[in-house]
Amino acid sequence: MPVLDPNPQNGQKKLLVVLGAMLAITVIIGIIASIASP
Repeated sequence: MPVLDPNPQNGQKKLLVVLGAMLAITVIIGIIASIASP
């Protein structure tokens, strides 16, 4: 699995989705942590 595709047809969109998912997971973890903290 190449990290950087030299000729990305659909790679840019896929990368955007992956980055968006990572950001969403980070936000969700932060919200859960703020709720769980006393």
